[in-house]
Amino acid sequence: GPNGSGKTTLLRMLIGELEPDSGEVRRGTNVTVAYYDQQREQLDPERTVFDTIGDGHDTVIVNGESQHVHGYLRNFLFPPERAASPVKALSGGERNRLLLARLFTRPANLLVLDEPTNDLDIETLELLEAMLTDWPGTLLLVSHDRAFIDHVVTSTLVFEGEGRVQEYVGGYTDWRRQSHHAVPAKPQVSTPSRPAPAATDVQRPASNRKPSYREQRELEELPARIEAMEREQEQLTGAIAAPGFYKETPETIHRTLARVAALEQELLDAYARWDELDSKSS
Repeated sequence: GPNGSGKTTLLRMLIGELEPDSGEVRRGTNVTVAYYDQQREQLDPERTVFDTIGDGHDTVIVNGESQHVHGYLRNFLFPPERAASPVKALSGGERNRLLLARLFTRPANLLVLDEPTNDLDIETLELLEAMLTDWPGTLLLVSHDRAFIDHVVTSTLVFEGEGRVQEYVGGYTDWRRQSHHAVPAKPQVSTPSRPAPAATDVQRPASNRKPSYREQRELEELPARIEAMEREQEQLTGAIAAPGFYKETPETIHRTLARVAALEQELLDAYARWDELDSKSS
């Protein structure tokens, strides 16, 4: 869903950090949660990388198995000599890797991640994908990274506006394909009280009237428009994921994030229009 639609609020209600305005949240008695919010996670700058993970021990328990801290840190691209460095000496990318390494040492069977790919370099992103693929528990994830969602999740909850949250099997690409085919049914859901004759009048042109010349041209041009928007979206997502993005001026950061949010809505509108025009020509 778009920024401000309530994704983080939902996560915080599910894990008990916020209470719902109405209704209730029922949690399993044996659920143990590990919650990761990159903006809120903190590291002690004076501690070494080794101590941050080992916390006074030489071994850690990960996915129920004991591992030596040095061996575990190698998985996160920290050689032994770097493991002896203080946190304050780490680069931004190394700090992100250390945060993730610490996350997976927490005893949990429910992992909750809020925008975990922000500011990650390619190596760390690939590492996170591999760790989550092997994660034996349940994962709840908020992300705008389409490729990351496709690689990691098995089910997607989409905030569709007006308080509607719809579940789709698969990742982002699966949702886009399913929602693309489901678009014609939406007017019937949003106007259930409309009189039957009016509904019949609305449906008849959609099934009988052929597209005009202008609509046919629009239909032919839509794939190229969508492809261009997706290319721009990928470029902006890559820029946001770069380690130095949040060192830019506030105006640049705001403009980039606003454009990403606008592109999400423009793509939804374009696919809806494509489905509408395609149904006329078929």
